[in-house]
Amino acid sequence: MDFFDIVGWVGMILVLLAYILLSTNKLKNGVTYQIMNLLAAVLMAIGLYPKNAWFSFVLQVVWGIVAIIAILKMQKKPQKTSSHKKK
Repeated sequence: MDFFDIVGWVGMILVLLAYILLSTNKLKNGVTYQIMNLLAAVLMAIGLYPKNAWFSFVLQVVWGIVAIIAILKMQKKPQKTSSHKKK
């Protein structure tokens, strides 16, 4: 097992962990989940690149782009405040 295999395995474990946590309600579909997806996609893409597994590599690139878009949209949402103004 070489460096790229190890990186790919870590990415695969991370994406499965994110999905398991989301599916068991231990994690919300928020920034943490999307960062886990982004990091997993990057790691798997690094692992796939030298293997010339282009269909899987492209899938990871798209997966990462979707995660980036989701993170950016979450950052633009106005934050709910706990203070209420009286009228």
